[in-house]
Amino acid sequence: MQIRNWDDYQNNYQKSVEDPEKFWGEIADQFIWKKPYKKVLDWDFETPSIKWFEGGSLNITENCLDRHVKTHPNKKAIIWEPNDPNDDGLTWTYQELYNEVCSFANVLKKHGVVKGDRVCLYMPMVPQLAVAVLACARIGAVHSVVFAGFSAQSLADRIDDAKCKLIVTTDGAFRGQKEIPIKGIVDEAVSKCDCVEKIIVFKRTEQYVSMTAQRDVWWHEEMENASTDCPAEEMESEDMLFILYTSGSTGKPKGVVHTCGGYMVYSHYSFTNVFQYEADDIYWCTADIGWITGHSYIVYGPLLAGATTLMFEGIPTWPDAGRFWAICDKYKVNQFYTAPTAIRSLMSKGLEPVARYSLNSLKVIGSVGEPINEEAWRWYNTYIGKNKCPIVDTWWQTETGGIMISPIPNVTDIRPTYATYPLPGIQPILLDKDGNEIKENNVEGLLCIKFPWPSIVRTLYGDHERLKQTYFSTFKGYYFTGDGAKRDTQGRYRIIGRVDDVINVSGHRMGTAEVENAINEHPWVVESAVVGYPHDIKGQGIYAYIIPDRHIESEQAFIDEVNETVRKEIGPIAKPDIIQVVSGLPKTRSGKIMRRILRKIASGDISTLGDTSTLLNPDIVEEIIEKSPMIKK
Repeated sequence: MQIRNWDDYQNNYQKSVEDPEKFWGEIADQFIWKKPYKKVLDWDFETPSIKWFEGGSLNITENCLDRHVKTHPNKKAIIWEPNDPNDDGLTWTYQELYNEVCSFANVLKKHGVVKGDRVCLYMPMVPQLAVAVLACARIGAVHSVVFAGFSAQSLADRIDDAKCKLIVTTDGAFRGQKEIPIKGIVDEAVSKCDCVEKIIVFKRTEQYVSMTAQRDVWWHEEMENASTDCPAEEMESEDMLFILYTSGSTGKPKGVVHTCGGYMVYSHYSFTNVFQYEADDIYWCTADIGWITGHSYIVYGPLLAGATTLMFEGIPTWPDAGRFWAICDKYKVNQFYTAPTAIRSLMSKGLEPVARYSLNSLKVIGSVGEPINEEAWRWYNTYIGKNKCPIVDTWWQTETGGIMISPIPNVTDIRPTYATYPLPGIQPILLDKDGNEIKENNVEGLLCIKFPWPSIVRTLYGDHERLKQTYFSTFKGYYFTGDGAKRDTQGRYRIIGRVDDVINVSGHRMGTAEVENAINEHPWVVESAVVGYPHDIKGQGIYAYIIPDRHIESEQAFIDEVNETVRKEIGPIAKPDIIQVVSGLPKTRSGKIMRRILRKIASGDISTLGDTSTLLNPDIVEEIIEKSPMIKK
């Protein structure tokens, strides 16, 4: 059900609000169901309990693979561009991808994986990661992909929380000029977990790795004699498809659970409409499959649509800052989807790396992960889109499963920095802090959703109460996104950013508590407070205020040690951009840290700190301001 014009959009939106069950039922009927569903939707935001397409059974991989193998087996499914442009890439047709997936599904079964088991995937952006994801889904195992930049401790936490039985990984990874010891990180993580029975290792870098007898096996050896015949497991619509961990405002990562039927319907629907995908297009999302963007818009969404999806192993600035544009020209990419962080980083390299390439094949360019600032939006529009490609500035979350608010190319109008309008089926609402609906336009408020959509988070793995408290308790009867938003006179939405203790770093959410917990692991740290601050490239940077338990002779050496501690506990992505050593933190008389004040100082704005005389220790504010690198002296 692809939307083609403004009237089409309005009609579809109206239908989706007036009779959501009929609207989504008609879309769901386009897929292969092993058993038809009996009820489209059953929901209650109080409990919360949301069920889509109850009574129906399916296997998502039959819709990603089998049906396309019947109609166009030789169409390119995955194109893989390796880290080094001089290395050979790889292309799999739908038939070839089907064979790889079925073979690896049989390997998983051989090693004791059955329906409902959790499997952890800790791999770089090699096409075998997509195979492993689909192979799990084929046999009804629940995949938990962990971004291969997380530390051994973060990996161990996620393996242990999901009680993963098996891990799929690689010997190592190439990232720009770096070679990363992936298997070594896995070994360290597994030493802290007692649930892992097997590790399957794909050979990517050929670096030496330790292989534990009886536990570790090589991917290529296991695949040699694996059959390409693997019937798809019958899954109930509400059976778990995957767990994906995301940072929250407490230190413990949240295992977001998505289920088979609803996620399938929405990831396909949002992909085809937001990108206006046509049959022979080449589509490229630059994200990593370790994040939700990679799940929904590298693997599931495109393959459900029978698309050709491009996977890239490398980084945008190696071997030079023209790498993205070289790939666009090389494969004649039609839809290009990346993050504002990457755009800002490439902007800073000047126009010469862009000018070498034509980019004539591009039809739609997209932005994901955080609100895009106007300067980056205009650069992207002018130099990449050549003022002819609509920019889809998409807003969504790990918990939403798919794009919620976005322009639809050549259908809805576009305004720089605005995500604009909700997709049909999505009912956003702005509330004030007391939970009252703000109905007029040209306003600002807290962004909530008042009606479920098929790919909404169902639970947090092993902690349903936390789901309720985080998303459904702040405002009764609504899903609270945690974001603030503006709505203009035309009803278009602009996302302002997080209103809780979560920082959006390069489009990836980091809970301040999680970073603080890591910092506090350093033996000299008494207490820390972490806040976000405006960052030219990342959108938000991490600013840490740290109280040590002794006099520090060399602040730089101490800061380096703290950064190394964070790297080991979480990974390089969580390292603070700025660390300020302080003797105390501003606190209320009840002992609560006044983060609002720390955010103001970190952003260089001390004009609106308010009355600090009521603090437990008002003098500390002046001391922090005096030593802050952000305040012009």
